[in-house]
Amino acid sequence: MAALYSTSSCFCGSLGSYPVHKSVKLGHGKVRDSGFYFPHRFQCATPKLHVQAKALSVDGLPEIMDSSLVVCFGEMLIDFVPTISGLSLAEAPAFKKAPGGAPANVAVGIARLGGSSAFIGKVGEDEFGYMLADILKENNVNNEGMRFDPGARTALAFVTLRSDGEREFMFYRNPSADMLLQENELDFDLITKATIFHYGSISLITEPCKSAHIAAAKVAKDAGVVLSYDPNLRLPLWPSAESARKGILSIWDTADIIKVSEEEISFLTQGEDPYDDAVVRKLFHPNLKLLLVTEGADGCRYYTQEFSGKVKGLKVEAVDTTGAGDAFVAGTLSQLASDLSLIQDEDRLRNALKFSNVCGALTVTERGAIPALPTREAVVNALLKTVA
Repeated sequence: MAALYSTSSCFCGSLGSYPVHKSVKLGHGKVRDSGFYFPHRFQCATPKLHVQAKALSVDGLPEIMDSSLVVCFGEMLIDFVPTISGLSLAEAPAFKKAPGGAPANVAVGIARLGGSSAFIGKVGEDEFGYMLADILKENNVNNEGMRFDPGARTALAFVTLRSDGEREFMFYRNPSADMLLQENELDFDLITKATIFHYGSISLITEPCKSAHIAAAKVAKDAGVVLSYDPNLRLPLWPSAESARKGILSIWDTADIIKVSEEEISFLTQGEDPYDDAVVRKLFHPNLKLLLVTEGADGCRYYTQEFSGKVKGLKVEAVDTTGAGDAFVAGTLSQLASDLSLIQDEDRLRNALKFSNVCGALTVTERGAIPALPTREAVVNALLKTVA
């Protein structure tokens, strides 16, 4: 993790001198000419990473020996996190620069846990974009699917941290490079090599990225790849609440694995009780293999065609909850990629979700998403303490 922390810094002052790309209107059937290129020094040498992790067994926890590839699709950006919690963005004296973006967080999280992962997305041809590409490479994430746009900047997000570690976001996307990924820039070969293809909903908000997302998921599905979906609701990025609900649900029935939060259940069901199993079951479509509901410090619930239940979480002192859900997803997918049969065995699934809960818990003890993602060793040590 030392390499990651060496990229962290404090940001003081205004963004007045930061060059902002002007908005580009995209009409029906018209897409922006990206003019992308692929800086050689930011590409990994091989399309698939085979990471050998030391075999560990804790209370029936699945061992990761030669994990299958998980490809994560979507946004990667820079989070600016206040150095002091409980203040507004205007009041914060300084910010810590932290790499983030939900799909990228998951990719790094899987690699930290000893799994094999790749990231597909677009960043600006700028210093932040190059930094993010390097961070993926330093963390053993395959970045061959990463693209660089010379005409748009890497996305930025300023995060407001409440005293309890919860947060709010202010995004700088006018548009940002991640919104401009086009279908003809996709690495379909990389996608079809995956065991699991993971994505969120932010890439569905605008064209041309929306079409690229749909095309990538279709290619994955047709190739027999398992589709994993975490909506990761960010209402300020959508034109309206209704468009967000419609957009998120537009691809719901194609996913094999879905992870949602309590708040997202309430949003998607228009205010129904997220703790009512009957309400949650309304979101369970016929082809869904696993539905996971995260409850923060209280753990998670799981639903399959045959069984359902709850796994308690690990209580910790929260500093910053950014990336906790992504760490949970990384913990889950890192195990499912090695053994999808976990979904059919409730006892083994529960053990896997204990591991995932600890991944999320450890992440909230530090500021920033990617810098805080735990290693497999850290998670196993925390699990050992809970059973000691």
